[in-house]
Amino acid sequence: MTGPTPSASGWPVRRSFYVPYHDLDVLNHLNHAAYFPYMETLRCDYYLPLLSATDPSSIDIIIAEATCRYLAPVGYGATLVGEVAPARPLGRTSFTLLYRFTLENSGTLTARGRTVVVSFDYHSGSKKEIPRSVREVLERDAVDPAPEGWTT
Repeated sequence: MTGPTPSASGWPVRRSFYVPYHDLDVLNHLNHAAYFPYMETLRCDYYLPLLSATDPSSIDIIIAEATCRYLAPVGYGATLVGEVAPARPLGRTSFTLLYRFTLENSGTLTARGRTVVVSFDYHSGSKKEIPRSVREVLERDAVDPAPEGWTT
Protein backbone atom coordinates (compact mmCIF):
# COMPACT_ATOMS: atom_id res chain seq x y z
CA MET A 1 0.00 0.00 0.00
CA THR A 2 1.34 3.41 -0.88
CA GLY A 3 0.34 6.71 0.65
CA PRO A 4 -2.32 9.03 -0.76
CA THR A 5 -1.58 11.20 -3.76
CA PRO A 6 -3.59 13.71 -5.77
CA SER A 7 -5.49 12.01 -8.56
CA ALA A 8 -4.92 12.92 -12.20
CA SER A 9 -8.56 11.98 -12.85
CA GLY A 10 -9.97 14.99 -11.03
CA TRP A 11 -10.80 12.95 -7.94
CA PRO A 12 -8.98 14.46 -4.95
CA VAL A 13 -7.22 11.39 -3.50
CA ARG A 14 -5.80 8.14 -4.86
CA ARG A 15 -3.86 5.34 -3.20
CA SER A 16 -2.49 1.98 -4.27
CA PHE A 17 -3.41 -1.24 -2.45
CA TYR A 18 -1.42 -4.46 -2.85
CA VAL A 19 -3.69 -7.53 -2.66
CA PRO A 20 -2.20 -9.96 -0.09
CA TYR A 21 -2.97 -13.66 0.10
CA HIS A 22 -5.05 -13.31 3.29
CA ASP A 23 -7.57 -11.09 1.43
CA LEU A 24 -8.44 -13.88 -1.03
CA ASP A 25 -11.53 -16.05 -0.72
CA VAL A 26 -12.12 -19.70 -1.56
CA LEU A 27 -12.55 -18.75 -5.23
CA ASN A 28 -8.99 -17.37 -5.24
CA HIS A 29 -9.92 -13.75 -5.80
CA LEU A 30 -10.18 -10.67 -3.60
CA ASN A 31 -12.89 -11.22 -1.00
CA HIS A 32 -15.79 -8.79 -1.22
CA ALA A 33 -15.29 -7.63 2.38
CA ALA A 34 -11.72 -6.46 1.69
CA TYR A 35 -12.97 -3.38 -0.16
CA PHE A 36 -14.52 -1.86 2.98
CA PRO A 37 -11.21 -1.38 4.84
CA TYR A 38 -9.76 0.05 1.61
CA MET A 39 -12.66 2.55 1.58
CA GLU A 40 -11.99 3.38 5.25
CA THR A 41 -8.36 4.14 4.44
CA LEU A 42 -9.31 6.34 1.49
CA ARG A 43 -11.90 8.12 3.63
CA CYS A 44 -9.24 8.93 6.27
CA ASP A 45 -6.79 10.00 3.54
CA TYR A 46 -9.38 12.47 2.28
CA TYR A 47 -11.12 13.62 5.45
CA LEU A 48 -8.32 13.99 8.02
CA PRO A 49 -6.57 16.80 6.09
CA LEU A 50 -9.91 18.68 6.00
CA LEU A 51 -9.73 18.73 9.80
CA SER A 52 -6.00 19.54 9.83
CA ALA A 53 -5.61 16.30 11.78
CA THR A 54 -3.55 13.13 11.56
CA ASP A 55 -5.29 11.09 14.27
CA PRO A 56 -8.42 9.21 13.11
CA SER A 57 -9.91 9.55 16.61
CA SER A 58 -10.45 13.24 15.85
CA ILE A 59 -12.87 12.46 13.02
CA ASP A 60 -16.30 14.05 13.48
CA ILE A 61 -18.25 11.79 11.14
CA ILE A 62 -20.16 8.53 11.36
CA ILE A 63 -21.09 6.15 8.55
CA ALA A 64 -24.83 5.71 7.95
CA GLU A 65 -24.55 3.43 4.91
CA ALA A 66 -21.81 1.60 3.00
CA THR A 67 -22.25 -0.04 -0.39
CA CYS A 68 -19.90 -1.75 -2.82
CA ARG A 69 -20.53 -2.96 -6.37
CA TYR A 70 -18.17 -5.67 -7.56
CA LEU A 71 -17.37 -5.47 -11.25
CA ALA A 72 -14.34 -7.69 -11.94
CA PRO A 73 -12.31 -10.30 -10.04
CA VAL A 74 -8.94 -9.37 -8.54
CA GLY A 75 -6.22 -11.93 -7.95
CA TYR A 76 -3.36 -12.38 -5.51
CA GLY A 77 -0.49 -9.94 -5.95
CA ALA A 78 -2.48 -7.43 -7.96
CA THR A 79 -2.24 -3.75 -7.20
CA LEU A 80 -5.49 -1.84 -7.00
CA VAL A 81 -5.69 1.91 -7.39
CA GLY A 82 -8.42 3.35 -5.18
CA GLU A 83 -9.85 6.85 -5.49
CA VAL A 84 -12.30 8.82 -3.38
CA ALA A 85 -14.39 11.95 -3.99
CA PRO A 86 -17.48 13.55 -2.48
CA ALA A 87 -20.64 13.40 -4.58
CA ARG A 88 -23.02 16.19 -5.47
CA PRO A 89 -25.26 17.33 -3.87
CA LEU A 90 -24.27 17.76 -0.23
CA GLY A 91 -26.85 17.69 2.51
CA ARG A 92 -26.99 19.95 5.55
CA THR A 93 -25.65 17.30 7.96
CA SER A 94 -24.59 14.53 5.58
CA PHE A 95 -22.70 13.89 2.36
CA THR A 96 -21.82 10.97 0.15
CA LEU A 97 -18.33 9.75 -0.67
CA LEU A 98 -17.76 7.74 -3.84
CA TYR A 99 -14.94 5.25 -4.33
CA ARG A 100 -13.62 3.47 -7.38
CA PHE A 101 -11.00 0.79 -7.77
CA THR A 102 -9.04 -0.15 -10.88
CA LEU A 103 -6.28 -2.62 -11.59
CA GLU A 104 -3.02 -0.72 -11.76
CA ASN A 105 -1.61 -2.45 -14.84
CA SER A 106 -4.72 -2.61 -17.03
CA GLY A 107 -6.99 0.14 -15.71
CA THR A 108 -9.83 -2.41 -15.45
CA LEU A 109 -12.57 -1.11 -13.16
CA THR A 110 -13.00 -3.73 -10.42
CA ALA A 111 -15.40 -2.07 -7.94
CA ARG A 112 -17.32 1.06 -7.10
CA GLY A 113 -18.24 2.01 -3.55
CA ARG A 114 -20.34 4.59 -1.77
CA THR A 115 -20.70 5.70 1.83
CA VAL A 116 -23.27 8.04 3.30
CA VAL A 117 -21.40 10.09 5.87
CA VAL A 118 -23.05 12.04 8.69
CA SER A 119 -21.34 14.94 10.43
CA PHE A 120 -21.51 13.88 14.06
CA ASP A 121 -20.94 15.39 17.50
CA TYR A 122 -19.69 12.48 19.60
CA HIS A 123 -19.94 14.51 22.81
CA SER A 124 -23.70 15.08 22.47
CA GLY A 125 -24.30 11.87 20.50
CA SER A 126 -26.15 13.62 17.69
CA LYS A 127 -25.67 14.75 14.12
CA LYS A 128 -24.54 18.29 13.42
CA GLU A 129 -24.22 20.61 10.46
CA ILE A 130 -21.24 20.04 8.22
CA PRO A 131 -18.65 22.62 9.38
CA ARG A 132 -18.33 25.51 6.92
CA SER A 133 -14.62 24.96 6.24
CA VAL A 134 -15.26 21.28 5.51
CA ARG A 135 -18.30 22.07 3.34
CA GLU A 136 -16.25 24.44 1.19
CA VAL A 137 -13.72 21.71 0.37
CA LEU A 138 -16.39 19.06 -0.17
CA GLU A 139 -18.19 21.36 -2.61
CA ARG A 140 -14.95 22.17 -4.43
CA ASP A 141 -14.04 18.48 -4.79
CA ALA A 142 -17.54 17.12 -5.51
CA VAL A 143 -18.12 14.97 -8.58
CA ASP A 144 -21.29 14.02 -10.42
CA PRO A 145 -22.38 10.56 -9.20
CA ALA A 146 -24.27 9.64 -12.41
CA PRO A 147 -21.21 8.80 -14.56
CA GLU A 148 -20.11 6.47 -11.73
CA GLY A 149 -23.42 4.60 -11.82
CA TRP A 150 -24.94 6.20 -8.72
CA THR A 151 -28.08 8.28 -8.45
CA THR A 152 -28.80 10.75 -5.68
